[in-house]
Amino acid sequence: MKARAARAWEWLIERAIQAAGAAAIIFVVLIFVFLLRDALPAVRDTAIGGLLAGKTWLPTAEPPKFGLLPLILGSLYVTVGALIISVPLGVACAAFISEVAPAWLRETLKPTVEMLATIPSVVFGFLGLLLVGPWLAERLGLPVGLFAALGSVMLALMAMPTIVSVSEDAIRSVPTALRRNSLALGATQWQTIWRVVLPAARTGIVAAVLLGLGRAIGETMTVLMVTGNAAVIPHGVEGFLRPVRTMTATIAAEMGETAHGTSHYHALFAIGLLLFVITFLTNTVAHMAVRRSSRMR
Repeated sequence: MKARAARAWEWLIERAIQAAGAAAIIFVVLIFVFLLRDALPAVRDTAIGGLLAGKTWLPTAEPPKFGLLPLILGSLYVTVGALIISVPLGVACAAFISEVAPAWLRETLKPTVEMLATIPSVVFGFLGLLLVGPWLAERLGLPVGLFAALGSVMLALMAMPTIVSVSEDAIRSVPTALRRNSLALGATQWQTIWRVVLPAARTGIVAAVLLGLGRAIGETMTVLMVTGNAAVIPHGVEGFLRPVRTMTATIAAEMGETAHGTSHYHALFAIGLLLFVITFLTNTVAHMAVRRSSRMR
């Protein structure tokens, strides 16, 4: 009787896990269908080429203009800037925690870095708006303290925990024999880390970067508060020092004041659909990289 009850209980648990997995997939599909349903009228009213390549976002004009290019480039500038800052620092921090730090320090550093992920995004926004932004504007001689590079700095801090955690796990999974063989051949610890350990953990590090990218590109409140929200096309490196507007900030700032069923409403859903596709593809590639890293261990 006990064995039969245990098998029945195990069967119920398996079915519950399968149902949870199927529900997660169904929810993702339903979200996509919901976004697609309300985004299609925008594509019908304005050709998709006009949406993606349009240079003016001005919903209050007559006729309204819904060019997404300034928003796409604004998101690109802020996200790329965040990765330029967070990837070297995150990978270096992960390498230090895994390869250099003593055990007692490792057990303190990693949870401390991961604690950054628990800080609400609005707190990072306040820090950028009231402290970091004015300080950078004064040092750089800028007229305003709200610009793309400030958004990059704050997003880099928010993406760091993901990059450090996943990269550290990937680095620690590298076989110890590789390290010992490198040291036995006369390489220094730094040469072993740079030329042996990091290349061996490359797949996991790429996954960490992609997950950090997904975290940065989907952030809303912080960029809404610190990037200036100017829907203009940034140009060159100077664009990092000018106000921009991201796709997420546009949705957050305008959706609450938009009448249901209007062209403006459907254009905002088109932005949401584009964001969904970008983040879905990013996370899918990251998941594939993680699985490949797991098979190689």
